[in-house]
Amino acid sequence: MGFKSGFVALIGRPNVGKSTLLNHIIGQKIAIMSNKPQTTRNKIQGVYTTDEAQVIFIDTPGIHKPKHKLGEYMTKIAINTLNEVDLVLFMVDAESGKGRGDEFIIEQLKKCHSPVFLIVNKIDKVHPDDLLPLIDEYRQAFPFQEVIPISAKNGQNTQTMMAEIINVLEEGPKYYPDDQVTNHPERFIISEIIREKILHLTEEEVPHSIAVMIENIETRKNGSMIDVLAAIIVERDSQKGIIIGKNGRMLKEIGTRARRDIEALLGSKVYLELWVKVQKNWRDKTQLLHDFGFNEDDY
Repeated sequence: MGFKSGFVALIGRPNVGKSTLLNHIIGQKIAIMSNKPQTTRNKIQGVYTTDEAQVIFIDTPGIHKPKHKLGEYMTKIAINTLNEVDLVLFMVDAESGKGRGDEFIIEQLKKCHSPVFLIVNKIDKVHPDDLLPLIDEYRQAFPFQEVIPISAKNGQNTQTMMAEIINVLEEGPKYYPDDQVTNHPERFIISEIIREKILHLTEEEVPHSIAVMIENIETRKNGSMIDVLAAIIVERDSQKGIIIGKNGRMLKEIGTRARRDIEALLGSKVYLELWVKVQKNWRDKTQLLHDFGFNEDDY
């Protein structure tokens, strides 16, 4: 049998574990993770390559009812991805059960021409006796080609899932080199790493009203260090105060945590300089969304 390849969409409600699964499959962090919903804002592509196959995963933003232009952008990205792939993985949360958001996604899946797998995540959080009724409930709503229970957190049953994915893909070319794990440039991943640390360290309205722009990346002449300058964009002055923190402590902690991951990504010592800028209501301004990398052309 020849080499197989294809594009696979990860779709589901916010916070069902799509980014966790993608990072587990790829073997390193390319999608940011948080216990807060709607963490992923762009289509994150992860590339899984073996001697027999190459699977390009697209981790979409969690589908939710939009409250602003950014939310509309995120939801359109996720839905339109269904028409661009060879296989769809509809990921659900075994712990929280079937909800209205799942029903909305299932209605979108009915318009999809690609095969659809139901991936039931977080099976480590529920009793096996509770799993079968939940699977039956989903099966009654949609004719899934395969149903695969997994735990993205500990990797349980993910090898079986990968075997089933490769099984349904057709023969095709190798789209990316063997050592490439994502199609996103380093600037994008660095900005996402910084945003992840803000998500982990802040509460309430702050996490989803921020954007991160990488203004400059430069290697010093002697090659000893890489300088990274990044702007954290917030919507209100009060949020700026929260991000900076008392005596600058919060900003320093964000920078310290982000620098460790950026150094691991770049394989070099990094000097990270962060500053905070207020752009009022940026999530509802088309030009600012465009400036921050959210382009209508993408959907």
